[in-house]
Amino acid sequence: MNSTKKYSPEVRERAVRLVFEQQSEYPSRWAAICSIANKIGCTPETLRAWCKRAEGAQTGPVVPQSERERLKELERENRELKRANEILRKAAAFFGPGGARPQTEVMVAFIDEHRARHGVEPICALLPIAPSTYYLHKKREVDPSTMPARHHQDQALIPDIQRVWEENFGVYGVRKVWRQLKREGIDVARCTVERLMRQLGLRGVVRGQKRFLTTISDPAQERAPDLVKRQFTAIRPNQLWVADFTYVATWSGFVYVAFVIDVYARCIVGWRVSTTMRTELVLDALEQALWARKHPQELIHHSDRGSQYLSIRYTERLAEADIDASVGTTGDSYDNALAETIIGLYKTEVIHHRGPWRGRDAVEYATLEWVDWFNNRRLLEPIGNIPPAEREKEYYRQLNESGEAA
Repeated sequence: MNSTKKYSPEVRERAVRLVFEQQSEYPSRWAAICSIANKIGCTPETLRAWCKRAEGAQTGPVVPQSERERLKELERENRELKRANEILRKAAAFFGPGGARPQTEVMVAFIDEHRARHGVEPICALLPIAPSTYYLHKKREVDPSTMPARHHQDQALIPDIQRVWEENFGVYGVRKVWRQLKREGIDVARCTVERLMRQLGLRGVVRGQKRFLTTISDPAQERAPDLVKRQFTAIRPNQLWVADFTYVATWSGFVYVAFVIDVYARCIVGWRVSTTMRTELVLDALEQALWARKHPQELIHHSDRGSQYLSIRYTERLAEADIDASVGTTGDSYDNALAETIIGLYKTEVIHHRGPWRGRDAVEYATLEWVDWFNNRRLLEPIGNIPPAEREKEYYRQLNESGEAA
């Protein structure tokens, strides 16, 4: 004789709950009832009756998703938001010094640092980088042969850029380094040089301001007229010279450096270093220029109204060499602008860039090195981005060719 199997209230409640929770996973409720009844050990009709009684006992409509599922969903969303906030907080600190979009290499480094905790895809979802880009970058690190052509070009250019910058005392900026590479036959874009110099941490020197007065004039002192009128141009070498001097602060006191510059090619034809700014300072620079240029003819010598240049000894030496003296009229830097420019380069590229200085000997040797580099290798934009010596050599070559043709 068959007996009816008894089920505890807990079994019936669990079976009904499973039907309500899992019915969305089946084509119909009856399919869910049949599947769950088989696992519980009761007949599908019994389970259907339990479900019907449970629905009748409920006061509200049947919720399609259980409260537990909603809690799980909310917990999952909360975890994702916390993870996203943590990633963004770390990224803000990591990329703080950068611009609008960090470089790919920087983002890859950030992912490498935090992938163990957060994973690659969640981090990439919050950064402007795709997971495929990250994995491609890591592949290129393992196999450099897969790097793009620009990378190989950069690796070939970096030694040349470093060499040009170092050979020119570390004073060249992007434009000058690019010009020198072009002169050497290395075809490269200016923006490429700029990008690689920024990557290498290389930059040119920046000119500052003059803060010390070296021109001490006497308004009542007789002086030569201004023959230049601020027109610092020449059509040949030894047509117009400009002269001026500056100061250098050292550990042992001030030293003074005087220059004589040929306007045609901006070539420094005479210079002198002294611990005083007496007439001997500028006179020795003039003597060197006269010796170097073999007593040129039809030459104008222009200076400011400093007492050294207006001294009797200096003016007599100019007259003895048959040089026409010219002195600025207003006594400001514009009346000797070209000499001020060259001295400004000297102060920026040598004194400020390589200081501090122990004394006169150190300044004198550094000036010797700089004048040789300036005359023979430094590129000057006003004369066509070539060195002064090359500009004068080209002038004499054309002069000889025209003489032979005549």
